[in-house]
Amino acid sequence: MSFSAFARRVRDPALPHQRRVSALRSCVQLYRPVGFEATLSFLEELAGPFRRDEAALLRALEHLAASRRLWHEDLQCYAAERRTAKQLGHRTPRRADRNPNLGPTIWYEAAQRAALHALNHWQRSRLLAGDDPGAREIGSSVSACLASGGPLTAEQHERLDDAVQQVRQRVGGRLYEEDARAYFRARDLLRVAALVRDAATNEGAKPA
Repeated sequence: MSFSAFARRVRDPALPHQRRVSALRSCVQLYRPVGFEATLSFLEELAGPFRRDEAALLRALEHLAASRRLWHEDLQCYAAERRTAKQLGHRTPRRADRNPNLGPTIWYEAAQRAALHALNHWQRSRLLAGDDPGAREIGSSVSACLASGGPLTAEQHERLDDAVQQVRQRVGGRLYEEDARAYFRARDLLRVAALVRDAATNEGAKPA
């Protein structure tokens, strides 16, 4: 089913509340800009206890739908940018360029706040406790980011960049074929590093 179909179930007062909550979870499965569990948790922070309160449930859906609408607007803007770039001869985007077609990686209009919330979630996980290359430094960046409320020093940014490079080198090889579990762990580390960068920047609808 589509996001819109699940959203209609969330809004349907004839359905039992728990079925409506389940429909919201299905919406989040389809649009989870900071990860499934962190998105649900952030919705509760924004809207209130939606698992037991109808008004909070409807607010949660609206917060999620509003972010999703802004992502769709960003997709349209990106498509226009790519058409212009192709006309100028730049047919292939650079790897470092933002690409909303790869999926939402920020919470539109609450990028920093959502990233900090998600980092609190990740800090409690076992992901950052490992000894794989880059994990410890990314974990230190998470702690520093949360302690400061977002900003990192230039030195902390450099250490984070070095850690990300270490992890990317591992992912860029044959890691998936050799150890799929380690591959997905490395991918999660890169996701956490991206959240640190989002949290370390000013609030905004989309990355620069």
